[in-house]
Amino acid sequence: MLEDWKNLSKWLSNPTVEKLIEVAVGIVVIWILLRLLRRFLGRYIKDADIRYRTRKGITFMGYLLILLYTASVFSNSLGQLTVVFGVVGAGIAFAMQEIIVSFAGWIAISFGQFYKPGDRVLLGGIMGDVIDISILRTTLMECGDWVKADLYNGRIVRIANSFVFKEPVYNYSGDFPFLWDEIKVPVKYGSDYKLARQLLDNVVHEVVGDYVHFAQEKWEKMVRKYLIEDARIEPMVTLIANDNWVEFTIRYVVDYKLRRAKKDELFIRILEEIDKTEGKIKLGSATFELVEAPNLNVNIQQ
Repeated sequence: MLEDWKNLSKWLSNPTVEKLIEVAVGIVVIWILLRLLRRFLGRYIKDADIRYRTRKGITFMGYLLILLYTASVFSNSLGQLTVVFGVVGAGIAFAMQEIIVSFAGWIAISFGQFYKPGDRVLLGGIMGDVIDISILRTTLMECGDWVKADLYNGRIVRIANSFVFKEPVYNYSGDFPFLWDEIKVPVKYGSDYKLARQLLDNVVHEVVGDYVHFAQEKWEKMVRKYLIEDARIEPMVTLIANDNWVEFTIRYVVDYKLRRAKKDELFIRILEEIDKTEGKIKLGSATFELVEAPNLNVNIQQ
């Protein structure tokens, strides 16, 4: 028993072991202090976005403090361990290259304005709203797939941050939180086309006209920030004629989260207004008539 105690004392008196114990105790203390700080600030910060960013900032500060503390503890021994650290570091870098790239992606996302929590993005073929950005992964509330239009389907998807270096990042709500959308309205030949154009123009201004002012302000900021030409923000109605009917196209700007709701409202209002014209405007539709094949009488003569 005495011999075991002497061996333990000798092992604990080793300078390297002492430093490891010191580092472990320091990490525990830093982690406890950071958790207390997160809880304290979480009680007094009411805004969800600010609270989320504060928690992420405290977590990042904790990792940085742990790294600096560990480096300061081993600062006297780093000269002797340089070669060992170099070899081990090269092996770790090769084995954990995906993690390292994901960490680099997190830095790029944080400082490169790729996207932020709350944005709607398309990453790796998956569209959804960003609900969390961690050091290695971005978490999305997925939209689409078996659910049509831009609606949640209930799945939560986690994507490695390394995707920002490998594939395009589509942001639906970054600097310009609006989208251009279109609907097509077929009108029969012989209808009052001028009345139809005026009707559609009135409806689109009624339903989505409120977006024009806000979208115009955002777009002017885009023009000042990027090398991009000015674009028309106001709703627009255009016409083409084809073999079957006259086709009107309504183009308009809408909030990126309300595309389906506004499209539904537009169609309802258009149908209501067309019904009020008492036949002056009629919608075009393709009609297919299936005709029964006639009886065939075949005479075969030798």
